[in-house]
Amino acid sequence: MINKNSNRSGTEVKVLAQHIHMSVFKARRVIDQIRGRSYEETLMILELMPYRASYPILKLVYSAAANASHNMGLNEADLFISKAEANGGPIVKRLRPRARGRSYPIKRPTCHITIVLKDKSK
Repeated sequence: MINKNSNRSGTEVKVLAQHIHMSVFKARRVIDQIRGRSYEETLMILELMPYRASYPILKLVYSAAANASHNMGLNEADLFISKAEANGGPIVKRLRPRARGRSYPIKRPTCHITIVLKDKSK
């Protein structure tokens, strides 16, 4: 999704990934490290982080930058992450068989990740 604002902060590109099979807290640990940083610095941080959550966030940042350069003609070197957040999604519930005919619930949490890139040159 592309939002063009008329204020002086410049244009912004917003991307949203829904139903990522990951806990919100694990995703927020990575997102807190990249909020407010430039695009190139974010790529370096995410590629070197040892967390599993960094891969879907890296794909999302790549997608946002590709949308900004292809759809709006913005330079990727001028982009920075103005807003990044992870919100909780629906919990996938399953039942696992246990001893003596009983069942045990398995809850797989999901999250929604939103990243907004802005152009700092304009």
